[in-house]
Amino acid sequence: MKFVQIIDFETDRFEEMEELLQEARQRNADREGGPTHRILLKDRDTPGRYLSLIEFDSYEEAMRNSEDPETTKMAEQLGALCSRAPRFTNCDLLDSSDLK
Repeated sequence: MKFVQIIDFETDRFEEMEELLQEARQRNADREGGPTHRILLKDRDTPGRYLSLIEFDSYEEAMRNSEDPETTKMAEQLGALCSRAPRFTNCDLLDSSDLK
């Protein structure tokens, strides 16, 4: 079953975060496993608040990714750019549909 982790975070340094994520994507382009899809949302009602939905092939794959030292390092770097500690929500993906 596919797995999605929702990361709720606040920052006023969004561009710096995106630079770190782009560098990580380039480093991990040929690596097996890891995230398969990302949706990034900006809260229209709360300035500086974002939600990132990260999809994995399975919960087990997400846990392997979490244990990777590179993932830990990147999470620490991203966390340092946040104005509050990120909140994580772990979800099993029951359905993903295009409605139009």
